[in-house]
Amino acid sequence: MHPSRSRRGWWNAVADVSRMLVKRASPALFAATMGTGAISGLFVAFPYATGSHPMLVFSLIIFFLNLALFILSFVLLAAKYIRYRGKWIALWNNPATSVYVGCFPMGGTTLINVATQVIHSEYNIGGKGFLYFLWAMWWLDICISFLCCWVGLHYMITNQKHSLEAMNATWILPVVTLIVAASCGGVVAGSLVHYSETHALNTVIVSVFMVTVGLCLALMILTIYILRLIIHGLPSGGPLLSVFLPLGPTGQAGYAVLLIGQNLRTLFPPLLGNAGFPLKPDTSAGVIVDVVCTCISFVLWSMATMWILYAFLALHTGLRQALIPFKIPFWGLVFPNAVYANLTIQISNAFDSRAFRVWGAIYAVGTLLLWISIFSRSLWELKTFLIIRKNADSNLEDKDDVQQEIHTHGSTHTSSTEIV
Repeated sequence: MHPSRSRRGWWNAVADVSRMLVKRASPALFAATMGTGAISGLFVAFPYATGSHPMLVFSLIIFFLNLALFILSFVLLAAKYIRYRGKWIALWNNPATSVYVGCFPMGGTTLINVATQVIHSEYNIGGKGFLYFLWAMWWLDICISFLCCWVGLHYMITNQKHSLEAMNATWILPVVTLIVAASCGGVVAGSLVHYSETHALNTVIVSVFMVTVGLCLALMILTIYILRLIIHGLPSGGPLLSVFLPLGPTGQAGYAVLLIGQNLRTLFPPLLGNAGFPLKPDTSAGVIVDVVCTCISFVLWSMATMWILYAFLALHTGLRQALIPFKIPFWGLVFPNAVYANLTIQISNAFDSRAFRVWGAIYAVGTLLLWISIFSRSLWELKTFLIIRKNADSNLEDKDDVQQEIHTHGSTHTSSTEIV
């Protein structure tokens, strides 16, 4: 075979696969970045060998993997909605897929968290300029989060048709964006305070507003979700996995509130009226705020633990009836469980509790194994997808472009391509 023809055939195959990936791209892809980023954060928070070189290296490896996934998902979605502009409006009118738009800013916050905690705080790469860049990215992220929450919820009310029976826990995705962004604000403020107490305090104040609004809306939706489960029973198939999603708002809100209290311990105006910085912890009203926030965080951890018990019971009942085929909703299992593990570890630090520390470590390891299994299966499904595409193309060498396009549409409705 002539070399130029071989190169042209290889390029055509790559272009064909790229077009197919663009067509099948969905905002749900960012669920993978959320889960991967949460795993990166668990290596930072892990209660044993905390801050050790191996833990930081593992965290950075997964961080850069997550960054690559985030960029790839963004490029695929941007290409899709630029080329097929009508699909953007169709996305917002679709009650099943529009809620996953919130995964985009939440995936971004996981990158900001690890970049702040490891790249800046541990290795001091980039110094003040890099931290302020991350702070600017946080402001951009919260703007997108507000749009996902308010515009997304408004579209659900005005432009979509819903029913109680068809409801699942993915309804909370647009509103939980505010909670996740609030926890990210707490992380950034902890580093920002070394350069500007005013900027750190403003960041914490905005985070308080976001976690308040996000948690209130999330609890309202979870109340409706409980009603749906009681009246109509457990959902079947892939939607059954959404029973773990309530861990997200409860667990992440607990983490956000805990960080807010720790930041306000030194940033809150003192009891004696001296507003100078830095504040002394023993004279600051922030000590009281910190204690109250710690108690609230424990209450939210208790709610998350309750949801875990219900989720495992629901999963046990559902799997006894039928197995769940592997699809992208499986990625929705990683982030909520990682959030719960992280909150448990942070509670153990606040209470200096060995029981919480051990339980948090066990749950973090379990979540890591869950991520490894889902990531490995996703790679296998992607490989299967590429093999199917290659075989389909080899059988259509003599067909024209229109015939190949018709065959392509007919061959993509297989379970192996659902992850993309």
